[in-house]
Amino acid sequence: MNLELHGKTVLVAASSEGLGFATAQAALQEGSRVWIGSRDANKVTEALSRLRNNQSGEQKQNKEVQVDGYPLDVTRADSIATWVAEARSRYGEAIDALVVNSGGPPPGLFADFDDQAWQGAFELLLLSAVRLVRACLPGLAVRGGAALIVSSTSVTEPIEGLILSNALRSATVAMAKTLSRELAPRGIRINCLAPGRFATGRVERIDAAAAERMHCSPEEARRKAEAAIPLGRYGTTEEFGRTACFLISPAASYMTGQLVTIDGGMTRGTW
Repeated sequence: MNLELHGKTVLVAASSEGLGFATAQAALQEGSRVWIGSRDANKVTEALSRLRNNQSGEQKQNKEVQVDGYPLDVTRADSIATWVAEARSRYGEAIDALVVNSGGPPPGLFADFDDQAWQGAFELLLLSAVRLVRACLPGLAVRGGAALIVSSTSVTEPIEGLILSNALRSATVAMAKTLSRELAPRGIRINCLAPGRFATGRVERIDAAAAERMHCSPEEARRKAEAAIPLGRYGTTEEFGRTACFLISPAASYMTGQLVTIDGGMTRGTW
């Protein structure tokens, strides 16, 4: 399938590693002009090097297929504004797609967190999405673009030990659903993609926290988690990146206001 992403401008937040990096890589492979960001400037440089090294010779010669980036702290309004402004300075006013992504708040139980932890999770998950979409709206409206918010299966089936993520990601999905109706008349789509267990550093940390609660090794915690997944394994970041690219592409032009789950069948709900 041709996703029609060639020459499109795609901004991917929190993209120096993990699911964000995989999404940026998949968009680049589709021929997009990709803009990445991460809090650590050195990680941005390293990620750009990896992305460029993975390009084919033909892509490297094609001026429409580019990748660049700038440091980004999604918890800071000024950092988001600068990141988007730098992207538009590099690639022009039009933004064809925005991928809203961030790290997750720490795992733990209700009694583990004070007001400061809740405020931090709010700024990391919900307010970052609000600010990123707001900053990109003028660019998304130029040609009628798409925004994709990376969420979690916890919004439909809360995950034990992730109370901050469970609560704030649910709020983000509700915001996105409401916003999809507001933005549709302007030709802008907004969807959410809910990953289950993927082989990333964050999931390793979640497995380690689960192992501590269950008094077992992280390897045993992972085996138990994989046993609960019908496909019997964690997903790969490449699988996530390809799905994300489909949702931001013209191939999904009639999809908006949706929460799409990608979890190997782990979630038990029917919708």
